[in-house]
Amino acid sequence: MLDVVCDAPDFDLEPYTGFDANPYVERTFNSWDSLGWRSLLLQRFDHAARVERVALPATEDLHLVLTVAGDAAMETCTGGRWRQRHWVPGQLDMAVPGVASVRRYRSAVPLRTLQVHLPRVTVARTVEQLGGERVDYERMADAVASGDPLVEHTMRSLGAAREVGDLYAESAAAFLAVHVLTRGARPPEVGRSGAAGPWVHKAVTMMRDRLAGPLTVADLASEVGFSVYHFIRAFKAATGQTPHRYLTRLRIEEARRLLRADGLSVAQVATRCGFGSPGALSTAFLRHTGVRPSAYRNR
Repeated sequence: MLDVVCDAPDFDLEPYTGFDANPYVERTFNSWDSLGWRSLLLQRFDHAARVERVALPATEDLHLVLTVAGDAAMETCTGGRWRQRHWVPGQLDMAVPGVASVRRYRSAVPLRTLQVHLPRVTVARTVEQLGGERVDYERMADAVASGDPLVEHTMRSLGAAREVGDLYAESAAAFLAVHVLTRGARPPEVGRSGAAGPWVHKAVTMMRDRLAGPLTVADLASEVGFSVYHFIRAFKAATGQTPHRYLTRLRIEEARRLLRADGLSVAQVATRCGFGSPGALSTAFLRHTGVRPSAYRNR
């Protein structure tokens, strides 16, 4: 993408007013209008295929984003520093409260997101109830982005809700606030071996080396000297994902690379990436990217 100056707006607005999002997104649902909720705001958006620069104002609300369709290389600038994340179905993102940002991206297929705002009063009340500990919002945002099945499931459930009152929204807001703030208030508990230690890298290296063949959690646990139960808990605490989900993502990434390179059939790609059949690859690929392998290659 073109290099642009990373100048985020230096002002603080409510997330729902004062910012013209029309050039960038089409809002297809708003829980304030459709369901009368006031305890949280749930919105669905269809995004423009390409945005060279959009300046997003800071907000004190807790803003969670779940990609439900698309394939975008999303670049975000905060504090003068750019970072990139791959927005595909299931990818979570969280804006750090009080921090303005600039974004740019291109999406190979239509990009759609589900977005939830938790009001700042709910966030402040939850922080107080948790003991008033200082919250590391940047680390919390990274933890959410690395994968959180509970947040993803709750957001999808909210998106599927019909004809329910604000009590439903209030309960979900309280749960989401406690869950994500707990992750930001203290380091993840991974036992005595420490978070993201050499054992994590050893396990991931084994995954990468054996993408094409059968690999069990017991194999991985044995490799790093943990029991299966302890390995699953420690790996998820250190990476935000279960070993199975992490391995599947690695296999999907390799499948994407092979499909872009061309020269191999979908069946051959499935074999090289550890899927038992082209159908198994197709199902997993669709779930993670929103398209079938053949459509991804033809694109």
